[in-house]
Amino acid sequence: MSDEQPARQPQGAPAALLNGLAILESFSIRRPALGVTEISEIVGLHKSTVSRMLHGLAELGYVQRERDGGRYRLGLSVLELSAPLLADLDIRDAGLEYLEQLTEVTGETSALGVWSGTGTIVVDQVASPHQVRHTQPIGNRYNQWNSSSVRVMLAYQPMKTVCELVDGGLIIPPRGGLTHELIQNELDEIRRTGLAMNKGFTTPEEFGVAAVVRDLRGAEIGCVILSAPSSRVELNDSAEDLQEAVRKTANDISARLGAPVMSENG
Repeated sequence: MSDEQPARQPQGAPAALLNGLAILESFSIRRPALGVTEISEIVGLHKSTVSRMLHGLAELGYVQRERDGGRYRLGLSVLELSAPLLADLDIRDAGLEYLEQLTEVTGETSALGVWSGTGTIVVDQVASPHQVRHTQPIGNRYNQWNSSSVRVMLAYQPMKTVCELVDGGLIIPPRGGLTHELIQNELDEIRRTGLAMNKGFTTPEEFGVAAVVRDLRGAEIGCVILSAPSSRVELNDSAEDLQEAVRKTANDISARLGAPVMSENG
């Protein structure tokens, strides 16, 4: 590969366009900031060519120079370019195929929920193929603390808001009641693990697990919910597998929506 040739060159594409795209594609999550020499080595272009093209890309807002002047990062124009695509990807559009995969893999009912401010509302569902199953009908609203979909969304609300919802009866507490300390401890654990569980808390025969879905900004806009009969989960010893499947599905939908990469546990 010569000094003036990018790594790939589809036929009929102008060289300048390909070079510019190659430079933009050299940035990644692992390489968010790069200098001219680094980019030159990655894309196989001479440093003078890279420098000239970076100057043009910076003028258009596709890259920006760091304050020390030595390295570049992607600019906001890249985000603006993707905005029309991302605007069309709401949680239902992005999530359905992943729900179908989740139900196919686990054999249990999967659903998407969004937070209404006082509860979780189901906006999509793929029912289990089993005759004995738990369902999450579209339009159902959950406002019990014991519901995994409620607690997983509350975990990312301000503590003051959560306490007001519980104290005001908008979120129905468990029979034993809730102290603010118990609320804090449980929500801390959900944020730590990235999952909320319902191990027969709402009804003795229900097993549920939920994980949040994030959007382009990293905001928690909804959740993936899986429901199954407790007896089947116990018989198959499948609780851990179901938890990991839900976590993966939530991460996959978040990635489809352009969410920033989070830690393994959310």
